[in-house]
Amino acid sequence: MVKSMLCGICLAPGKFALIERSRPETAPEGWVLVDISAAGICGTDYHIFQGKHPFLTYPRVIGHELSGRVAETTATWEAGAQVVINPYLACGKCRACLRGKPNCCMKIEVLGVHRDGGICERIAVPAGNLYAASDLGPEAAAMVEFLAIGAHAVRRGDTGKDDRVLVAGAGPIGLGAALFARARGAEVHLLDTAQARLDQAERLGFFNLHLAIGAEFDEGFDVLFDATGNAAAIEAGFAHVAHGGSYVLISVVQDRISFADPEFHKREARLIGSRNATEEDFMAVMAAFRTGAINPELLLSERISVSDLPLRLPELANDRGQLIKAIVMLEGRA
Repeated sequence: MVKSMLCGICLAPGKFALIERSRPETAPEGWVLVDISAAGICGTDYHIFQGKHPFLTYPRVIGHELSGRVAETTATWEAGAQVVINPYLACGKCRACLRGKPNCCMKIEVLGVHRDGGICERIAVPAGNLYAASDLGPEAAAMVEFLAIGAHAVRRGDTGKDDRVLVAGAGPIGLGAALFARARGAEVHLLDTAQARLDQAERLGFFNLHLAIGAEFDEGFDVLFDATGNAAAIEAGFAHVAHGGSYVLISVVQDRISFADPEFHKREARLIGSRNATEEDFMAVMAAFRTGAINPELLLSERISVSDLPLRLPELANDRGQLIKAIVMLEGRA
């Protein structure tokens, strides 16, 4: 008898529903069936719902910030093991993969974007994309992925002790970058146009908070991270990169970005793209949870039952300023 499961599907921009689909009972060779415990909702999911994502076709099961339990014992995993899911499915064969950069694989497929994601009861995932998380709760495990993006950006920027850092955009991704820059000993400043986001940053122990950057920082910042998702903000950021500094672009926009080459060259600045995250970054986040360096409870804004998601998703998409992370709780059905 074929069992069914509920899936959270964006049918078209502005249209989200819970729909019954067949539950997978077998996985391809080298893949593992995982029963989803919790899923974080992030900017990507909101953009999909609002029709703003450039790389997506509808309908799509959303959700890529995922935790779960292994459904059946395999050669590498015991049934019931709690895991974090790395949603970046790489080909393993392209030049980027062969050079240890699967996060920017030429044929990458991201769960919930290029292929169906994890707001459902069960999903099949390559065994190598699962990380043991038996000592983390399901909500914390579902928050590892978004923080890993910030951890990866901090590594890309080669952020170090005593660097003066500016994170533009104090949403979840920006906060992740700020947390890991601070862990490396940097002097971290956060910039956002929304006071509510800066208030959230203050609750995480950040106090260099700015609605605008004034003349006191005319020498700029050693490392500047953009997490605004705004083309005008990205272009404005070039003026705040210190001589010899680095500009790390975490956010992605569809626009072209321009800057004054003489000024950029004069500063011997570095412009760095940061995409997704690698296993090393996932491990860094889990280590920070385990040592208490990051308290995931401070990041958790709201728990949502999957049955309530059709009502709550539009509301959350229209009012994200009060959120750090909303987590959808999923339960399998017999």
